[in-house]
Amino acid sequence: MLTRRTLLAGLGCSVALPALSQEDWRRSVPEVRIGISSAENEAGAIARHQPLVEYLSTKLGVPAKLYRVSDYAGLVEAMRADQLEFSRFGPAVYALGRRILGDKLEPLFRDVDQHGQEGYFSVVLVRAESPYRSVADLKGKSFAFADPNSTSGYAFPAYFLRKQGLDPQSHFGGTVFSGGHDNSVLALVRGQFDGVATYEVNANAGVAQRLAERGMIAKGSTRVIWTSPLIPSSPFCTRANLPAGLKTTYIAAMNAMKDEAPEVWKTFTDGHVSRYAPARHEDYVDVIAVTEELDARRKQSRG
Repeated sequence: MLTRRTLLAGLGCSVALPALSQEDWRRSVPEVRIGISSAENEAGAIARHQPLVEYLSTKLGVPAKLYRVSDYAGLVEAMRADQLEFSRFGPAVYALGRRILGDKLEPLFRDVDQHGQEGYFSVVLVRAESPYRSVADLKGKSFAFADPNSTSGYAFPAYFLRKQGLDPQSHFGGTVFSGGHDNSVLALVRGQFDGVATYEVNANAGVAQRLAERGMIAKGSTRVIWTSPLIPSSPFCTRANLPAGLKTTYIAAMNAMKDEAPEVWKTFTDGHVSRYAPARHEDYVDVIAVTEELDARRKQSRG
């Protein structure tokens, strides 16, 4: 796992890559490093990604390796230090990355689900047997967000609940960051929280549904009581300073996966993605506005 210390140590030793033709990028990139964060439990994340890195190693012609960082912000630090070539960023993490890296962080493509939807939702979950029917019912109750840099697990619910007159800081009896979406839902089912913020693509796909499919929670043990506006799908990103040939080959490999390696595709996407579509920076300007408002609030409260 990449740690914040090793990432920061690498900040001062990044070397610009020479301009290379599409065919000889492998001389300057002997391995391709794929970053993931700890939003998903380690065993689950590795199970989903290991077949992918094996597939990419074959398609790219150089070894692909998986690097798991301690939190969402760690992905940004790794990109800044040139210690990752590719990673999927949550929209709020992308917003953070663009604030720090500017044009060095480049969005490539994003999920399209089986219904043609290019996005997902933040949801507030409660235990199915609980009496709570709305976020208003959670007044004075315990609540967990996922991560301060999570779009669905913090930025969108915090922003839009305030718009509805429910400030999380004063409405709930206490709020914490659980460290990840899986942590939040597992803790909710165990009775550690009365409500949690996480994500859902649709009624059949989301964190709770995935955990139920794996037998980690009982099916139907949670219930949605609040849903956000649509959040654009998380972009798969890269560094702008990488050779164009590598980026072209990576995009082609990811787009070919469904047909050429259907089992890898099914494992990596949980069977809920129909294809990939191009991602543009302009797709995330609303998310950036939400995260900037939250950042301004944090600075105001500290000042």
